[in-house]
Amino acid sequence: MKLTKDQIEKALSTISLPNAEENIMDSGAIKNIQIFGTDIELDVEIKNPTLQYKKKVEVDCMKAIHNHAFEKSKVKVNLIINAPVKEKQIKGNPIPGVKNIVAVSSGKGGVGKSTIAANLAVGLSDLGYKVGVIDADIYGPSMHIMFGLEGATPSAVEVDGKSKIKPLENYGVKLLSIGFFAQSQQAVVWRGPMASKALNQLLWDTHWGELDYLIVDLPPGTGDIHLSLVQSIPLTGAVVVSTPQNIALADAKKGINMFRMDSIDVPVLGIVENMAYFTPEELPNNKYYIFGKEGAKGLAEQMQIDLLAEIPIVQSLREAADAGRPAVLQETTSIAIELLKMAKNVVKAIEKRNTTLAPTKAVELTNSKGCSTK
Repeated sequence: MKLTKDQIEKALSTISLPNAEENIMDSGAIKNIQIFGTDIELDVEIKNPTLQYKKKVEVDCMKAIHNHAFEKSKVKVNLIINAPVKEKQIKGNPIPGVKNIVAVSSGKGGVGKSTIAANLAVGLSDLGYKVGVIDADIYGPSMHIMFGLEGATPSAVEVDGKSKIKPLENYGVKLLSIGFFAQSQQAVVWRGPMASKALNQLLWDTHWGELDYLIVDLPPGTGDIHLSLVQSIPLTGAVVVSTPQNIALADAKKGINMFRMDSIDVPVLGIVENMAYFTPEELPNNKYYIFGKEGAKGLAEQMQIDLLAEIPIVQSLREAADAGRPAVLQETTSIAIELLKMAKNVVKAIEKRNTTLAPTKAVELTNSKGCSTK
């Protein structure tokens, strides 16, 4: 027995694509029909790439041919995905009312990145700026603790007919963290796409209002969250945190190079050296370089970026973080003075960046086959 193209077309005319009114032939979805005796091969164009949708189209085509042409035909369905290109979510200002978005990053964990981010945010607020913080360290959130908001829960607010998350606020800084939504002892065990989706919700489902600076505390390293961030919003710039130790500096260099990749191209505002030295109270004129001396200064010169601060090892800095009251609030203490100086240097670096460089664009990455990913 030999099947004809007319038989196959009539058989397929009895079905439609899911949720479509026209039959599959009239809709133009069938792009090619090849007949090899009783074996049939179809090319079908669809706009929905989901597995469930594809499976239904494949099964429906097979059933139509078996029921209306020849029940023993071997049917192969080649699905051509032609999903409509989504319009970029970001045009102009990435988040309404937010002027500058600054990522605080580190090549490795344990260098005090979140402590620096918290004190930078509060320092900027003390300088009179409107500031918000996103704790994007999805797997190890700590900002809710550093801001004394552990156990608190954000509320909802209606904006232009849509329900938005209202950030919590302390020390003049608006804050949103995944730590508000996970129990304190609960591990966040998510694959990359889930973590990226959570970050996008923190960014886009929140009513931030008018902000001069939105500080984003990134996870350590270079991974899914970093790529999701640069794809989701155009960053004004990045601040990299490191200790003077060679191992930490090697990872910090990788972080700087990540932001400088041609496909990412986010300006690096500078580097903050944390745990730069230790000065005992009984020996105020002595400095002990426990993790090495001026390592970040050397890296800054090598990478041609600014050294934004050299923050010493001070017990009160750690105690303040644990107590939920950032050390920059300690007014006239030496550590508060250094942290406030850091905030001023970041402001200068951003003003310089905004004067000399064009606004950063959201990144559109390409895979190895040249297909854009958004």
